[in-house]
Parts: sequence; C-alpha cells; structure tokens
Amino acid sequence: MLSLNISGLENGVVLDHIPAGKSMEIYKYLDLGSLDCQVAIIKNASSKKMGKKDIIKISGGLDQVDLDIIGFINHHITCNIIKDGHVVEKRQLHHPKKLTNVIRCKNPRCITSIEQELPHVFFLADTKTKTYRCKYCEEKYSFK
Repeated sequence: MLSLNISGLENGVVLDHIPAGKSMEIYKYLDLGSLDCQVAIIKNASSKKMGKKDIIKISGGLDQVDLDIIGFINHHITCNIIKDGHVVEKRQLHHPKKLTNVIRCKNPRCITSIEQELPHVFFLADTKTKTYRCKYCEEKYSFK
C-alpha cells in the first residue's frame, strides 16, 4: 500500500474523520482560501474506521477556525489541536445552538431580504433532524 506523508504541524488544527469527498465543502464554509497560512487537504486517505476519509491541516491558532461551522456541517468530525508538534487536545464537535451568517434565509418575505445588512441568524430547533429556524421569520432550514 502506498503511504503519503504530509509534514507535521508545529502549531495548528487538524480536522480529522471528514467523510471522503467533503473537505472542499468545509474549505468553502470556513473560507480557508482567505487565510494567510498553510492549509493542506488530504482527500480519500485510508481509514480503518471509515474506509476512506478526508483530513484538513491548518497551521496557526484555533482562532482561525469556527468550530460551530464544522459542527453544523458534520458533528462527527474530530478537531485536533496541535502545539509544539503534539496533539494537546481532541475536541468532539456538536450541533451549534446558534449560527450567524453561515446559512441564509430563503424566505423572500423575511426582513433579511429587505434589510441587507442584517445578519442571518438561525437557531437549532430540532437536534434529531438537524433543523434550524430563522431568528426573524422562523423559516425552516434542514441541513442534509
């Protein structure tokens, strides 16, 4: 089996256990392209647990990554905090109770359609179905 070696991080964040093929979606949601640091994406890495998985490595501090967005996309992703070349913390993610400017309200009658500068705020209404509702009009957003 061919093994790929990506140099280790001295300080940063490793997002692990990303379902295979989903790393680019996370890259987009986190706006990682705008960061001024190294970002490595490993697609379809071998995994005993998942078969195949994606991994994202981000150099720098945890302040560059919004864990709520990752929890919204998939709360099974593991976030490893790296300091001085070692994993110092593994964080399990959860569905965030509140999301601001991550998803947009699609209701044309919502105040956010008229008042463009208003933030799009959604609250978690049902954890089982991952249903979020708009703060202003209660429009439902179900993440698939």
